[in-house]
Amino acid sequence: MHEFERVIDVSEVPDPGKTLVEVEGDMIALFHVGGEWFALDDVCTHDGGPLADGALRDHTIACPRHGAKFDIRSGAALTMPAVRPTRSHEVKLEDGGVWVRLRDSATADGPAAHAASSAAGGPSSGAPSPAAAANASPASELPASAAAATTDASPAPADTGPLSEEKVHELLKEVKDPELFVNIVDLGLIYGVTLAAAADDAAKHDVSIDMTMTSPACPAGPQLIADTKRVLTQRPDVANVEVRIVMDPPWTPDRMTESARDQLGIF
Repeated sequence: MHEFERVIDVSEVPDPGKTLVEVEGDMIALFHVGGEWFALDDVCTHDGGPLADGALRDHTIACPRHGAKFDIRSGAALTMPAVRPTRSHEVKLEDGGVWVRLRDSATADGPAAHAASSAAGGPSSGAPSPAAAANASPASELPASAAAATTDASPAPADTGPLSEEKVHELLKEVKDPELFVNIVDLGLIYGVTLAAAADDAAKHDVSIDMTMTSPACPAGPQLIADTKRVLTQRPDVANVEVRIVMDPPWTPDRMTESARDQLGIF
């Protein structure tokens, strides 16, 4: 069982404001907003970005790397590319100081359960705000049957129309991110498509795909590459498929289509 540890004086952080503290060897992002205090792991669950360096707006902190947003009251992931919550911690005020007690894992209870009220001097209680409840719907909460259908189903048979860059983009919409359940075209991961006549068969094409990832260490990368090759090589007029990973320019949420934003509840 972790114990509360005094980390700073109440007067050290303005309202609104944020700072970085260390608790039991863990780096913790501490927030002071609306007379309340909140604490999260200083880790974006997308690729480990430092949340304390991000932009704070009301009760939302944005990762400075790729823009994933988290609710500082609960740690809930509000926007992709993050789909998992970051760990939130208990906060209390006592003797003019801010005290933090670590939690062992991320929690799913309401935002107010993790807040310390400046007026009350202790943890406050209440229900999550409607906005937080509406937005905190990571893809991991989809029914297991939906996830299975997305990852296990065989791609639909490719049509036999003439191959073109536009056709390749349509085919690649069959490839979906295994965490977000949104296709890689609408996510904005496809930077370029190149078609060339196959060296050993003029009736076939070699296809080169320039693809990016939402982060350099994206765990879904190998699966997305394999699925891309499988979908395209199903066509009889495709000889070879090359997938080149491109990280420049880096991916940002602005690359998503309106369809992807609607699916992920991003407005």
